Amino acid sequence: MAQAAGSINTDDKDWEWSADAGERARLLQSPSVEAVPKNGESQGNGAGATSALGAVFIVVNAALGAGLLNFPAAFNMAGGVAAGIALQMCMLIFIIGGLVILAYCSQASNERTYQEVVWAVCGKVPGVLCEVAIAVYTFGTCIAFLIIIGDQEDKIIAALVTEPEEAGSSRWYTDRKFTISITAFLLILPLSIPKEIGFQKYASSLSVIGTWYVTAVIIIKYIWPDKELVPVQIPTSPSTWMAVFNAMPTICFGFQCHVSSVPVFNSMKQPEVKTWGAVVTAAMVIALFVYTGTGVCGFLTFGASVDQDVLLSYPSNDIPVALARAFIILCVLTSYPILHFCGRAVLEGLWLRYTGVTVEEDVVRERRRRLLQTISWFLLTLLLALFIPDIGKVISVIGGLAACFIFVFPGLCLIQAKLSEIQETRAVSWWAQVSYGVFMVTLGAFIFGQTTANAIFVDLTA
Repeated sequence: MAQAAGSINTDDKDWEWSADAGERARLLQSPSVEAVPKNGESQGNGAGATSALGAVFIVVNAALGAGLLNFPAAFNMAGGVAAGIALQMCMLIFIIGGLVILAYCSQASNERTYQEVVWAVCGKVPGVLCEVAIAVYTFGTCIAFLIIIGDQEDKIIAALVTEPEEAGSSRWYTDRKFTISITAFLLILPLSIPKEIGFQKYASSLSVIGTWYVTAVIIIKYIWPDKELVPVQIPTSPSTWMAVFNAMPTICFGFQCHVSSVPVFNSMKQPEVKTWGAVVTAAMVIALFVYTGTGVCGFLTFGASVDQDVLLSYPSNDIPVALARAFIILCVLTSYPILHFCGRAVLEGLWLRYTGVTVEEDVVRERRRRLLQTISWFLLTLLLALFIPDIGKVISVIGGLAACFIFVFPGLCLIQAKLSEIQETRAVSWWAQVSYGVFMVTLGAFIFGQTTANAIFVDLTA
């Protein structure tokens, strides 16, 4: 796509609160990305230090995560292997398109984070909505992480505590609410309080190893199943056509790496849209193989009886699966503080924008406010995780928000960027790109509306 001829949304009112929050918005960066000064202050060409190959692995790292546990259930909802793969392939076209659009708009606006691109290109109202959506999304993801911890700990404890028990005589220290709470207070809360989280670069490598191991275990277990595994019913078509759309939140949640993609793009040695297109295509293909391998093999192993978290479908005493559960717990323990850090950053940016206080003036009160924000965030997510034990319900809500980051905001950015171009005549390519942006916004709004309504009126009221 060609560069815009003029600047985008240069109205002073749209920019009056942007500077301070933009500097701190770097905390939404991927763990392996080194920040680059805005406007290339320390480097003549504004280029970063990340190679194209390095960018591929960073994007793969951002995309892969605990969401892969839900893909077998998504294939079940979609109506089988063929429907699940077809749905992924169709959505992947727009997922890659959204990543390219964000890079294009980042260049045109000279902004280096997702929310600042939306602010610069689309204006104040979409910018605020984007920041609120990021805060809600990260909050919901933290809840999902705590539920995952509880799910895996239940299975591990069940394998360790083998003595028969009478009904109603379960030990207090094996209770799910206790195990989640003690893990959260001892390990997650201390990691969430610091102002900076430099450890995240190490957590990233651990997360990638864990997700690959889980995928390998699920594939191996399908090829060489346990002898006691009984034949299961394998659906070959969706129960209703609407059921296919219920699989979309899981796919969006799994492939959503768009929020961290803009800093990754700007960290590259050659931040060019064409090169970035090749980077994200390669990264999404790798993620596709991982998610498809997990989804297909997990679904074919358990069929219609597969759990929302596929690891829960395996017996508690399976050692390789137990190791996979330990990996997932470890990944989630280190991922929660990162997601909380991102959400806290957005809230901090919104606070400073609307109070009009500069970073320098707010240094004294920052620590007290950070502690209050962190403890409030932690306690709310913990309480909700304790009383919403079904991760499928949480994924259905935050998956709809992920659709906004993948489709709605990139689509709005593309439309506004093209409308801001100064051209005497509108070429066919211009109309095609605007139409593509309109379709992305429409598709994203449909996915968000349908999945959110389904979560509210079906899942949460069941």
